[in-house]
Formats: sequence, structure tokens, C-alpha cells
Amino acid sequence: MRATPTAPVPRESNGIVNAPEAGPSRPPDAERGLSSAEVLARRARFGANVVDYAARRTWRLTLWEVLREPMFLLLLAASAIYLVLGDAAEALTLLAFVIAIVCLTVYQSHRTAQVLDSLRELSAPRAKVLRDGTRQLVSSSELVPGDVVFVDEGNRVPADGLAVELHELSVDESLLTGESVAVSKSVARLDVRTDPSGDTGEPADSQLFFGSMVVQGQARMIVTATGPNTTLGRIGKSLSGISEALSPLQIETRTFVNRFAAVAIATVFLLTAIYRWRVGEWLPGILAGITLAMGILPEEIPVILTVFFALGARRIAKEGVLTRRMSAIEALGQTSVLCVDKTGTLTQNRMSVSALVAHGRRLDVGPSTPRIDAAFHELIEYLVLASEIEPIDPMERAFHETGRLELAGTGRLHTDWSLVHEYALTPAVPAMSHAWRTPAPEHHSIACKGAPEAVCALCHLDATQTQTVLGQAAAMASGGLRVLGVAKASHSHAEWPKDQHGFAFTFLGLVGLSDPVRPEVAQAIAQCHAAGIRVVMVTGDYPTTAQAIATEVGINSRRIVTGQALAAMDDAQVRNAVMKVETFARIRPEQKLRLVNALRDNGEVVAMTGDGVNDAPALKAAHIGIAMGLRGAEVAREVSALVLLRDDFAPIVSTIRLGRRIYANLVLAISYTIAVHVPMVAAAVVPILVGLPPMLAPIHIVFLQLVIDPVCSIVFENEPEDPRLMHAPPRRPGARLLSSRTVLQLASVGALAGALVLGVYAGLLQYASASANSLPLARTMAFELLVVVNVALIFVVPMVLRTARPAWGRPRNRYLWRVLGMTGVALALLITVPSLARLFGLVALLNP
Repeated sequence: MRATPTAPVPRESNGIVNAPEAGPSRPPDAERGLSSAEVLARRARFGANVVDYAARRTWRLTLWEVLREPMFLLLLAASAIYLVLGDAAEALTLLAFVIAIVCLTVYQSHRTAQVLDSLRELSAPRAKVLRDGTRQLVSSSELVPGDVVFVDEGNRVPADGLAVELHELSVDESLLTGESVAVSKSVARLDVRTDPSGDTGEPADSQLFFGSMVVQGQARMIVTATGPNTTLGRIGKSLSGISEALSPLQIETRTFVNRFAAVAIATVFLLTAIYRWRVGEWLPGILAGITLAMGILPEEIPVILTVFFALGARRIAKEGVLTRRMSAIEALGQTSVLCVDKTGTLTQNRMSVSALVAHGRRLDVGPSTPRIDAAFHELIEYLVLASEIEPIDPMERAFHETGRLELAGTGRLHTDWSLVHEYALTPAVPAMSHAWRTPAPEHHSIACKGAPEAVCALCHLDATQTQTVLGQAAAMASGGLRVLGVAKASHSHAEWPKDQHGFAFTFLGLVGLSDPVRPEVAQAIAQCHAAGIRVVMVTGDYPTTAQAIATEVGINSRRIVTGQALAAMDDAQVRNAVMKVETFARIRPEQKLRLVNALRDNGEVVAMTGDGVNDAPALKAAHIGIAMGLRGAEVAREVSALVLLRDDFAPIVSTIRLGRRIYANLVLAISYTIAVHVPMVAAAVVPILVGLPPMLAPIHIVFLQLVIDPVCSIVFENEPEDPRLMHAPPRRPGARLLSSRTVLQLASVGALAGALVLGVYAGLLQYASASANSLPLARTMAFELLVVVNVALIFVVPMVLRTARPAWGRPRNRYLWRVLGMTGVALALLITVPSLARLFGLVALLNP
């Protein structure tokens, strides 16, 4: 990629190359940015920098959604029938329980929505801004007109503004225009105005628009409009309005609930007709039908999914991973292959210069190394000149630190030189060059650094020389070092060459950087292997470097495939290679997509880490894209399902473990829901079918719901993980939440519980048939037993699923004991307080 010829930039500048003299007259705040006081004043005037933000979950909206639920409508219908039948006390009691359930549901839904909102705020885009003379990283919602903002390749423009400095800036404005062709930008010519209307009077090629994506280059911009005053805000488009597609689990459970709802509707009419035929009354029959519908309808399942996913995302965030797509939680338990980069993920991304090769000599550098010999000074000099002026990357920082320490007082730190031209690193030429204007008239010094083979080619070394250099590089790489070549050239012509091959470079030497492996990585990879997850390292480093690091952390490196070898393979060979190879080296970013697709074609569920613009296609293609939050481009974060809040490998493994735990507890909750509804349905249907008085009324179902709902959404969500969780293979793709056999087992357990309750009910009716109090007594005993049975199923269901552990060996779940305690207190009140028992149609068994 060729850089556009530009005017000089001082050595102390920020590294963005200015356009020539056509630049704007700089506003007074463009060098230091706004002060804190100015920011506060403008924020109060212009508001938050938010465009068409997704509607927040208000109490009113949550309440309206609850009031539309089928269960609520059934309860209202039952209350109305009680009023028609003249039983005002029953109707009012039921309405009181309805209000209690609505309040509980609204509170739980609103709390869940707050969790999702907090996670959404955490995932909001960040902006690099200049304030009070220092660079800061703030939420883009905090920007105000007049802010000085830096935008880089791969990030979205966080507000409308004018470019006052830029370097090869091209922007994708398809969100606004529908045109996918990137637009090149130029520097603004006039003073920047922060008119609230956003009208700057500047031509469009110098304006940057909120929501557009920087596809090349970098710029410094002055914000001219924020929030609804931006172009994007005025036309009413926003990415935040795009809804997320349902996951396979959500689709499966929605289908499951819809089928039960259809069954409930049919049985309501059927049971009503049977009751009318047996008893001769319609309203009690309708009441019995409503009771049955409430017992059948598994309305807890949608709540379970919402609560588990939201609280699960919060648990994952505590591990240092942000969930951007809730469906990723479901897929975590299916992950069979984890593709990771080396630098910053397996290693600490704290680079230091550890070896230098120049003039046929090698010098190993360490804390105990004395001052570096002068023979290596020129190598370090041009290494620094070929680096960014204000480095952010740890590698570039290491170069500057070495130069500052070793070249002080040597005359090789050129603070009076000006950067006038740049040649960027490209896939074709993996090397970059900086051209500097020196004090000597008409003389420019060119510094180049890059892959050793690329630098050898630029220096036109012969085969013998190239082989010697590459041999030295391989020896350095075998020790786990990242190796770069360095070269220099001179240029005194008016025209700049088209590319770097136009310079007569002289090879100066090699530099090797060490990046220590994170101490926890080896153990984390061992956990992945125990869980049946292959860890595949995909790096751009030398094969010998990759092999050394892979061996240290426990990744199989007996066979290594390079990017060059991968390019020569057809698709079938790539699919075969990814089945056997776990270390890929010298891989270009665009080749990652091919590896991901090959793994997917082999039936693997792929999670992949990435940070760059070129990683975005592979991250999107992976089942779970994992973006680096600290050093990743915004486009990489946008297409990813997970974002690492710290660039580390251990949180990835913790997230997979949590994903498995969340799914296992979700299965427990839904299994319990199925099992617990069976005895409720049996108690509502069987007495009517066999000619016995109805055992349950709607108020009894409501009481049971007050036990079932917190058990499903709170108790099981907080169930501790099984120690065997990370010793089981990944869940098969496409596997159903519950197999037919498991559903049959759960239904059988529920049926046995129902048979026990009905047996007690029928026996008591027959035993006390001569007593006028026989029905309330039988109903009381049977209902108490039904509550106890529902509680017992909390412990029985895990045994059916073979997940139970001995009581003395499982961690304490404080929510379980709280729910059990509250249920016990409620039952005790029912059998000791006569007035309360009468409201439920029961009798006080222990009337003091």
C-alpha cells in the first residue's frame, strides 16, 4: 500500500501525517482538547451522544407484557367466574394472589432487563478523545461537540465531525448511503464549527459521519454534532434497532410451549364438556377447565430462558468476558475446537528486545546484559525509525524503550528529523518503511522493518545470503522469539517510488523479541483437553517460534502447517489437515477464514479469537467469535459473540466452563418444570374423569406457582457446577435439550407423584365419607402432600438426569434452603390459621 506524499510532521507529533498546506486554521482547542468544565457544560447543552437507542425496559412496559400473559388472563377469568358464582371471598383472594404473582414477575423481569442493560452499556463503543491535553478512552455516548477524537482503521466513527489531520483515510458510509464502495477523505479547509444542527459548511469529503466504518488509515477529527443532531440521527437509522435472531434453543422451547398451549386449549373445552355432562353445570366446569389449563401451561419456560441467559451473561462478565449475543451461551457447551492467536492470548503481550544479530554477531539481551555494543547501535537506530512515533503496540514500545536506553548520548536519536512518507505493511510485502527528512539538504533516510524473508527480498540479497539470514532467524525463533529484519536506504529524488522495492535497501540485521507465556495458560489448555476441546494455535510467527510456544503450553506441535503450505492445498486437503494439525504458523489473517470454514465442514463447533479488521470474516464465520477487547478493532468486536475484557486465555476457558454450567442448570430447571406439571394436571383432571369432587381450584395452582417459579428461575440457576463438568465431551451439535427417553422418565416420575397424591385424596374421601367435613379434609391433606411432592421433585429430578451428588458432598445452595424455608412457613400457616385455610377451601389441621 502506498502512502500519499505529505508535508513534514515533527518527530514529536502523534504519527498522523498531515495534508500539505491546505490544512484548516486550527481551532484553539484542537491541540489540548476540551477541558473537563467545558465537557460538562456542553453535555448539559447537547445531551448524550446516542442515536435512536433501543427502548429501555420501563416498569410500565414490563407490566404491560406481564398482563398479556396467558396465565394472567386465565386467573382473571377464574376470578370473574367466582364473582358470578357469588363467592366474593374466593374471587378477592385469587385477585390478591394474581397481584402478588404480577408483582413478582414484573420485579424479576425488570431486574433481568437491568442486567441486560448494564451489559449493553458495558459493550458500548469506546472513543479515543483528547481532553485536558491528554488522551483518554471514554464511552462514545460521552462525546460532545468540540471534542478532539482519534479514529483508526477498523473502528466506527463515534460522532459527526471534520477531519483536521489524516493519513490515507477511507470510510465505508454504506449505513448512510447504501453504497458499499469506501470513500476517501481529505482535510477540512475551514475553521471547525460546533453548530448543534451539525452543518459545518464543509464539503462531504472532509466530513466524517456517525456510524460509518474506517476501512483504512487514521485521522484526528473535531466533533461537530452528536446524538440526534448527527446525520444518522436525523434520518433515523441505528444499528441498535436490529434484533437478534432466536437461537436454536429458544426456537425449540418456543415450539415446546406452543404445543402445550394448544393441548391446554383443547383440554379446557374437553374437561368443561365432561363436567357439564357429569354434573350438569357450566360455570364450575369452565372453572375446572381453567384450573387444568393453568396446570398444563408451562409458562415458566420462557422466563427460565430469559433469566438464565441474562444472569449467565453477568456471571461470564465477572470472569472478564462480555457477552454480546446471548445465543453464544448456548453454543459454549458445544465448543469442540478453540482457535487462538499466540501473541497476547497465550503470551503476556509484554515484549522486550531479547536478541540482536548484526555484522555476523549475535547478542542476547537480558536484565543482566551490560550496555549494548556500538556494533548494534545502527540496527537499533533504524529499528526505532521504522516504528510508530507514538507507539501503542507492545512490540513498538519495546523498540522505543531499547532505543531510549541504549542510544542516549550517541547522536542516533533523531528528534530533529521529520516523517514525510510511509509505506504500510501489506500481505504482498509484510514489511513497513518510514521516510525521514534529515538536516542534510535534499536527503531522506529510509528505515524498514518486517518479516526477515521480506526484508531480504527488499535488499535483493542473493540465495546464499538469504539462506544465512533465514538460518539465523530460525535459530532465534526456535527459542520462542519473534524475529524481524531491519534495513536502511537513502533517497534524494523529488518523486517517491511506487512501492518499497524502489529503494536500494541495505540489510542491517535481525532483532528478536521475547514475550513470556502466561503462567496459567498450560493449566487452562490441559482443562480444555480434559473437556474434549482441541486447542489450535493460529499465528503469523515463524514455525519454530510457534513450535517452541506450543510445546511450552501443551499444544500438539509435532506437525506444523504454514501459510505458504496452506495456500497450496485444495479444500479437501485443508479439511484433512485441520483434523490432524493443531499448530499453524505464518498464517495471514485472510487465511483464518479458510481454516474456520474447514473446521466447520468437518462438523466441529468452532470458537475463535481475533483482534484485527482482517480477522472479522473468520470471527463472523466461527460459531463463537471472541474479540480482544483491549487491542481489538471495533469491527472485530461488532461481529463477535464474546469480547475479552482483558486479553488473556484463561477467561476463555472459564467462560466455556460457565457455559456448560448454565446449560446443565437450564436442563435441570426445564426438566423440573415438566416433572412438576404432571401431578398438577393429574390432580386437576383425574377426579373429574372418575366422578370425584374436584381436588384443585385456581387458587391452589397459584400457590404452587409461587413455589415453582423461584425454584426454576433462582434455585436451579444458582445450582453449583458438577465437578465432572469439564471432564465430559462437548455436547453434540443439534442435540435436543431433552431426549424423548428423558421426557418419558420425567413424566413417569411426575405420574408416580400424581398417583400418590390422588391415592391419598381418594382414600380420605372414602374413609371419611360419613363426615360432613370429608371433602375439605381430603382436599387439605392431598394439597399439602402435593406441595411436599413438588418440593421432593427438586431432589428427584437431578437423580433422573444422573447429575445428583451425595448431599454431604455438594456445595450449599442458599437459595434452595430459603425457598424450602418459605414454603414450609406457608404450609404451616395453612394448617394452623383457620381463616387462611378457609380462603383456600381447606381446613386447619393443627388448630391451636
